[in-house]
Amino acid sequence: MADRLPAALGPLLKAARERLAAAGIDDPALDSRLIVEQFSGTTRTQAIAEPGQKVGSAALSAIETALRRRVAGEPVHRILGYREFYGLRLSLSPETLEPRPDTETLVDAILPFARTTAERLGECRILDLGTGTGAIALALLNAVPAAIATGVDISEGALAKAAGNARDLGLGGRFKALHSNWFEKVSGSYHVIASNPPYIPSREIGNLQDEVRDFDPHRALDGGADGLDPYRVIAAEAAGFLEAQGRVAVEIGHTQKNDVTGIFVAAGYVLTGTHRDLGGNDRVLVFER
Repeated sequence: MADRLPAALGPLLKAARERLAAAGIDDPALDSRLIVEQFSGTTRTQAIAEPGQKVGSAALSAIETALRRRVAGEPVHRILGYREFYGLRLSLSPETLEPRPDTETLVDAILPFARTTAERLGECRILDLGTGTGAIALALLNAVPAAIATGVDISEGALAKAAGNARDLGLGGRFKALHSNWFEKVSGSYHVIASNPPYIPSREIGNLQDEVRDFDPHRALDGGADGLDPYRVIAAEAAGFLEAQGRVAVEIGHTQKNDVTGIFVAAGYVLTGTHRDLGGNDRVLVFER
């Protein structure tokens, strides 16, 4: 019950951390701090300077509920309802993949090209396939004021969340949400086509970390029998929507570089860049026709 938790902020943080640690949570100190701060409306500074500050019963009840969800395996950012990505706070929903630091590699990979395109032409048009929370498109829009983006997703719920994130970040005027199965309803031409597509082979979904398998939408994970189906679609159809000298940037699984490169080369592209994530794994490929 909530009344088991201490009402003073310092002891409350300690009790929350100990409960998560006892449950085997990977980073109990961080997760307990995030939960307590979120649901008590306090800050880390307050916890250090005012450990005796009292936390109200409603906040304690919310913290208790959140701790139980975390102990049961729900990812902390699902509980909080948001995730930081490239310096932006993005709201999550059950229909969206939780954006992760590996995907920031894709933004890093394509950002210089987007900037130089915008400087040269006065704008850079971006197509984000499988936009989810809007993470990739919104990070690029935030960094390139002259850019405009269309975020495509097959999930209406994901698109609603992406559009909401764009509005919340003051980027709504440069972001369009489009309900489409890949390129089906896309029109126009783009300087950048970017995607973090589903790339897990269907048979491997069940072997994923519990937090991914049980809480991320499977449609955003499942790349077909060999995990490569979305790349085949993108490679086959992107040319009809890509400006001359435009770029296609895709996130990949760490073992997929050769296979994905082969798919794009066969479709008339050349590989112009390979980018590794923080773990040193091949994570993003950039192509040009």
